[in-house]
Amino acid sequence: MFAISLGADGAELRPLEPWQAEEFLAHIDRGREFIGRHNGLPDVVHDLASSRAYLQAYADKAAADTGRICGIHLDGELVGAVILRTMDVAHGTAEAGCWLEPAAAGKGLVTRAARTLIDWAVEHRGIHRVDWWVSSANAPSIAVARRLGMTRDGVLRESHLYRGQRHDEEIWSVLAPEWRAAKSAAASAG
Repeated sequence: MFAISLGADGAELRPLEPWQAEEFLAHIDRGREFIGRHNGLPDVVHDLASSRAYLQAYADKAAADTGRICGIHLDGELVGAVILRTMDVAHGTAEAGCWLEPAAAGKGLVTRAARTLIDWAVEHRGIHRVDWWVSSANAPSIAVARRLGMTRDGVLRESHLYRGQRHDEEIWSVLAPEWRAAKSAAASAG
């Protein structure tokens, strides 16, 4: 298995696969309440079979080139993930997402991991537009979208029914030319 370094703190991005279902379930259990505030994943992954099924669905997406899941590891422990929930190479579009355990929050892990995954999608898979759909109440995820250089395209008012309540959803995006320009500017400044 391979890992991509996310910085000097030892954080790494690694693919997640069905054989890691037990580790994935333990990760979800550690962050179940925190992750579930804005993300329905804890409602889907509740035992070993559902954990394996979730990871298998992403293995199938990877095989079909329609999505990806990568785990964020800190000191060797799975603490979060970034995903390309959807990816349509022919149309050049993808939707990225993320989650993190509470103990790993505030370290910039999601931003670094999402930047790595989005860069791969743009530079290696030819994705032109990456979307980031987020509840208007999820300030940390909105902050990640901003740090990634995304633009808020709009708000879908009360469009998302989650746990019996309607929520506004914001759509943020970055286009490949914007991504490359920001990357070039950062390289010139660094």
